[in-house]
Amino acid sequence: MNPFKIIKNGIVDENPTLVQCIGLCPTLAVSTSATNGVGMGIAATAVLIGSNVAVAAIRKFVPNEIRIPIFIVVIAGFVTVVQLLISGFAPALDKSLGIFIPLIVVNCIILARAEAFAFKNGVIASLFDGIGMGLGFTIALTAMGAVRELLGNGTIFDVVLTPAGYQPALLLILAPGGFITLGISMALFRFYKQRKAEKAGLPAPENSEGCVACSNAAICGILGKFQQEEGGK
Repeated sequence: MNPFKIIKNGIVDENPTLVQCIGLCPTLAVSTSATNGVGMGIAATAVLIGSNVAVAAIRKFVPNEIRIPIFIVVIAGFVTVVQLLISGFAPALDKSLGIFIPLIVVNCIILARAEAFAFKNGVIASLFDGIGMGLGFTIALTAMGAVRELLGNGTIFDVVLTPAGYQPALLLILAPGGFITLGISMALFRFYKQRKAEKAGLPAPENSEGCVACSNAAICGILGKFQQEEGGK
């Protein structure tokens, strides 16, 4: 087990937002500012680490048939703790993030890592997986939030960085701006990975296979259906 490789995997190789394209609902909704991005990222990271460690610790005692409901109960417990802490110590952030904090319970990033990694690996490896995936999610959210806040409001972390005559592009902090920023961010990230692979003399990363490429594919059944279709050809 290489902790640095596991963390790097979550930040770069399998970034949940820019590579796996999961957890996009909170990504688009709360990335209107860098502050929201950091807050949501930290909250999700705390839940990821806690749920990964808990699932890895009890995995040998969990019947395979009811593992998903058990995962959700574990995740919900950590989400409740995180929400109470945010409500008590950062009420402004709690109000800003709104319903998206309790919705971490059904965030497919959390459930996917519990199913795809924590249920199959030890506690220490699952801890580092939660850190890596959480950091990858936080970095993506914060970067998108900073760009949207700067272009749409002229600030970053509420600090004015634009000249007095700057006219904010309000579209960027509205819903369409989230889709535009996400699409451009994914394109730039993929370009970066391709150039990095070329310089290292490695083959370029393959194109995504849609839902089949998602870590949660085994849970929703799409992976089994795809394998059946491929086997029948």
